[in-house]
Amino acid sequence: MGNDGGSIPTRRELVKEAARAPSTAQVKETQREQQEHSWTFCPLSHRSLARPIVSDCVGNLYNKDAVLQFLLPGDDGEGISSKADCEEILCGRVKSLRDVIELKFEVDTELEEHPSGRAHAPRERREGWICPITAKPLGPNVKSVYLVPCGHVFSEEAIRQLKGDKCLQCNEPYTEENVISILTTKEADKQRLIARGHKLAEQGLTHSLKKAPGSKKRKKHATESAADASSEASKQSSDPKSKSSTSTAVANNASSNGIKNAATSSLTARVLAEENEKKKRRKMMRENENISSLFSKKDGAAKGADFMTRGFSIS
Repeated sequence: MGNDGGSIPTRRELVKEAARAPSTAQVKETQREQQEHSWTFCPLSHRSLARPIVSDCVGNLYNKDAVLQFLLPGDDGEGISSKADCEEILCGRVKSLRDVIELKFEVDTELEEHPSGRAHAPRERREGWICPITAKPLGPNVKSVYLVPCGHVFSEEAIRQLKGDKCLQCNEPYTEENVISILTTKEADKQRLIARGHKLAEQGLTHSLKKAPGSKKRKKHATESAADASSEASKQSSDPKSKSSTSTAVANNASSNGIKNAATSSLTARVLAEENEKKKRRKMMRENENISSLFSKKDGAAKGADFMTRGFSIS
């Protein structure tokens, strides 16, 4: 190119410096900014966190009204992200209100006064929360935890120094595994909380230590099956003649169906017997002459059949 004042820049001119990995200070600053944002805004509604506030099993904070709108059936709720975005944020951890704990913060009453001394002056910051034991402000600069199931919030330092098995606020008993870190950045704490959630799910419990939906029905069904099996066993034991034949039939059914549990195999045998009895009744009804006389056979149907048999046939 010439005489027009234009130029083609080279890569060396465009890329002055090579990409560098962020320094430790930069990583810490990024984490601090993320923590500040998570302590200030609800990720579902993108609004400021305001009581009542709830937390899931990994210690994330949400506005309770946003969680309620997400759980309501129907289209996307007003004031929150789309259902798909909320599902991506929650990662399946919140399926009902039993999967969250409402947190009970100690409010710093001194912040009700403006720093200049004028009472009830407008404030630019959110409601202040403090640890009721150490009086430290809870936020991104202080590691905070809450207890399950009561939901009282403390600084991690207070719980670590005052070791006990009861809440210092409400005297509610708790265990060490039910001390949940709030918005933790440690990978070990995250893995511990995830493992706790899996363990509770295997036990049929939710994050709030309440029964998971459907667990009572399964337990009730299992109890009824066990009761039926025990009653069947008592009948068999009272009748010595049928004991051997019944046990043989149950064993045959268990071996043929691959069922090793005696109670389940006996229940299966009884269901099969009822089905066979129904088939016999239907067969007897088809073979009954009085009933079959009302219908005409396909191969032997007469053209001059009466109105009762016209248009009807049986196999």
